[in-house]
Amino acid sequence: MAKLKLDPGALADDKPVKRTVRLPGSVDRDLLAYADVMASETGQKVDPDELIGPMLARFMATDRAFRKARRTASRAPQSHQT
Repeated sequence: MAKLKLDPGALADDKPVKRTVRLPGSVDRDLLAYADVMASETGQKVDPDELIGPMLARFMATDRAFRKARRTASRAPQSHQT
């Protein structure tokens, strides 16, 4: 069995924010297939929609350029508008 990058524990409860996204058909099919694989590995039904948030979070957490830009932005002085 393959080791999935997304840990089933990543599906933690958090206050959800509703977003509508458009996915290419190939990405949607892969998302459905990923949910099927995860379900077969965990023995529990997996909602493909619940995978999107943790997948995006993992992607952003492992994107070095994004992390660097975010650190740089957090160090910059913030202007306060009133």
